[in-house]
Amino acid sequence: MPIIELRDVSKLYGFGDATTVALDEVSLAIEEGEFVAIMGPSGSGKSTLMNIIGLLDRATHGNYLLNGRSVDRLRPARRAKVRRDTVGFVFQTFNLLPRLTVLENVALPLAYRGVSLNKRLKMAENILERVGLQEREYYYPGQLSSGQTQSASIARALVNNPKIIIADEPTGNLDSASSRLVMELFADIHRTGSTVLLVTHNPELTRYASRVVYMHDGVIIHDEKTALGEVAQTARQVMYTIPTTTMEDDLAGVSALMQAIPGLKNRSKKSKKQKKTAKKHSHNRPPRKKVKA
Repeated sequence: MPIIELRDVSKLYGFGDATTVALDEVSLAIEEGEFVAIMGPSGSGKSTLMNIIGLLDRATHGNYLLNGRSVDRLRPARRAKVRRDTVGFVFQTFNLLPRLTVLENVALPLAYRGVSLNKRLKMAENILERVGLQEREYYYPGQLSSGQTQSASIARALVNNPKIIIADEPTGNLDSASSRLVMELFADIHRTGSTVLLVTHNPELTRYASRVVYMHDGVIIHDEKTALGEVAQTARQVMYTIPTTTMEDDLAGVSALMQAIPGLKNRSKKSKKQKKTAKKHSHNRPPRKKVKA
């Protein structure tokens, strides 16, 4: 049974003529222990997909099963508890609190669970030792290198022992040496049996994944198994020489992707037709109230 299963999940923003389709009937199953890289140009729906999987957002349509149980209609308090105990997040911008030491930052999620002070500090110490920061636990975030800061944020994500780690462009602000350090940490986490979902623009990072999912215009256009240690075939063909830093680069990457993946042009036309249908139906649909966890 998959640990994550999405069934025809769509996400719409706005109302009426301003409706935007961020996800368009996405179906995806991820088994426990997989390392999945999510790739695609800016605006393809990668972060929206991760927000729904991580219970930071709700789908407009479709079903989401986590550990075989539907989480679509969970009340906010229950939803927050499931998110806290099941998912660990690592972001590009680190999000450590500058006035807390590294040890205090890592121990913070345990405070929300009601763990006693001595126990949570001990657990945080153990995690910091695991990521190689045991000698920096009393430093403040501003006293660390960028690689060490991201390692601390990974430790914070791990302290609750989550089954799923979601990393959204975790090496985006790092140099190549720090990126290797961080990715080796994710590889170690994966080897312990955790499920890792990595959003990235960098084809080199697919070496660490056992599967690569490609997105475009809110749909999954390709799903590829790959051997650990090797750059995914489609990423090697399409994205090695195309920097996705501007809109023109993204369009060039999409064009190359359509050339590389058979049948993508037809799927792209179908996606546009689905978007028009979704926009048409959205005229009579009241805006969904966002639920804060």
